[in-house]
Amino acid sequence: MPGRPASHAPAADSPLGAWWSTRPPAAGSAVMATGIVSVGLHLTGYETLSRIMLVLAVLAWVGLAADFLARLATQRDRWLEEARTPGALTAVAATSVLGTRVSALGRQTLAEALLALATALWPVLLVLVMRHWKRRMPGAVFLVCVATQGLAVLGATLAAALSTAWLAHAALVLFWLGLVFYGLAFTRFDLGQVTRGAGDHWVAGGALAISALAGSKLISADSASLYLWNRDDGDALRTVTVALLVLDLTWYAVLLAAEFARPRPGYDVRRWATVFPMGMTAAATLSVAAALEVSWLRTLGQVLLWIAVAVWLAVGAGAALTARTGIAALRSTGRR
Repeated sequence: MPGRPASHAPAADSPLGAWWSTRPPAAGSAVMATGIVSVGLHLTGYETLSRIMLVLAVLAWVGLAADFLARLATQRDRWLEEARTPGALTAVAATSVLGTRVSALGRQTLAEALLALATALWPVLLVLVMRHWKRRMPGAVFLVCVATQGLAVLGATLAAALSTAWLAHAALVLFWLGLVFYGLAFTRFDLGQVTRGAGDHWVAGGALAISALAGSKLISADSASLYLWNRDDGDALRTVTVALLVLDLTWYAVLLAAEFARPRPGYDVRRWATVFPMGMTAAATLSVAAALEVSWLRTLGQVLLWIAVAVWLAVGAGAALTARTGIAALRSTGRR
């Protein structure tokens, strides 16, 4: 998603505030990327690193949430314009990812609050975004699936933590709905983005990854006390989850090959939408390995996780450099 026109940037009290006000809705993918890397590190036992990533994700989420509310209160036209772009759905996905990690900390009340917030945002943003779909769209079009499956992941996670059957069944409905949205989004996706996309083309695979993660969470949520799925339902859920992971890994290979064939160096905020699918593929692989008790998948998930961490560091360095340059330029302009 391109950045906003300069005319949209409001006056700010400081260069940092002015720079922050120019962040596009796609900036939410940085929270998604950081949050899912935190989840992956937690799943592999690197708890200290996981919590550091979680703190960074929370800080970014709070900043973006404050900006979201400020625009809603003072710049309604601008808020509505941005809410119509696919990147707006990162608000739902990022909140769901954070809720999933918070639940793993045992903070179920906070996780429930984040689920309620994400659920309230989801239908509003979903309708606004889908009403403005076009043909030959970038990979951000798949955020309709990502946002929906994010709710399914958090719902299934809480269902297991709280032993709440209705929440698991609601998550199952969202899981299947998310797959429908993936199919609809694919018909609008410009496949040429695979070789020329600026980073968000990776969401084509990331949407399948979070779908596989949702499936694994639904499988893991079942227990003798809840008895969520009968044998046929459980077998179908396992089959679909494995198929989703295979398709995701296939997309991963294709997208990675395209990056080597057509390198696209240089920082772009949409590169956070590359880190997120990489981290999500790792987390999905680790979660499926645990749910289905497939040990070699855990090894693969660990390898994919460290690749995601390395890419996160590279994109993070690019973001920091770009921010420093942008703030310096605004400071210089303010002195004139």
